[in-house]
Amino acid sequence: MSKENLGTAVVTGASSGIGATYAERLAGRGYNLILVARDLARLNELAERLKRQHGVAVEAFKADLTSTEDVRKLEQRIRDDRAVTLLVNNAGIAPQGDLLTHDLDYLDRLIALNVTAVNRLAIAAAQTFAERGWGDIINISSVTAFIPERFNGTYSATKAFVLNLTQALNAELQGKGVRVQAVLPGYTRTEIFERAGRSIDALDPSTVMEVHDMVDAALAGFDQGELVTIPSLPDAKDWEGLNAARAVLGPNLSRDKPAARYGVQ
Repeated sequence: MSKENLGTAVVTGASSGIGATYAERLAGRGYNLILVARDLARLNELAERLKRQHGVAVEAFKADLTSTEDVRKLEQRIRDDRAVTLLVNNAGIAPQGDLLTHDLDYLDRLIALNVTAVNRLAIAAAQTFAERGWGDIINISSVTAFIPERFNGTYSATKAFVLNLTQALNAELQGKGVRVQAVLPGYTRTEIFERAGRSIDALDPSTVMEVHDMVDAALAGFDQGELVTIPSLPDAKDWEGLNAARAVLGPNLSRDKPAARYGVQ
């Protein structure tokens, strides 16, 4: 698309961090924006700055995506607004500790935001874009999808969900004019750690990526047509190898008899 007809990008979790950086980069590319978050004051401040700097139309859309009502309002906007051509499904929260000491109500909110809202918005966008014959969906996952033993299990499971969802949507959307991408950042310098009661400064600085670097790499992967983008991964062959190993399992994942190694007659 030319800069003049890129359309409108919906960015969730846009008041700070990854979402705000996506908004800045997409405005620079010429997208109009619908910025979604709970903090209307910060959204309005960002919207005014992006309109002034880039000359694009920017709308602040206040929504709490742990609320079913608010998710459905945003879903309806995506379905009804034919100018919407891109969804950046970024909103999410981090865990506050290990599972054995964690507050279950907080984990329910985490699932509502990281899974339920992401799922509904991604599928609504996929259905809408497929019917129109154009559109793009970017879902923010995490490298924790690969390492559940080293991180909070509920959080890593939500990010594995986002990865699986994106891969499944990609298969269903073949030939329908809709691109999807899962972005799997590692540690990224944003406010999400402080909001979860932790400090990113306590981490090894060699493992922490600056948010603008992460988003720039993710958008480069998007431009290159990657389905899965891992911004810090030096060699794409490592990801390809994991996918190849997964494919090897395929023929034996469902058979009419148990494997002989179990000794079951």
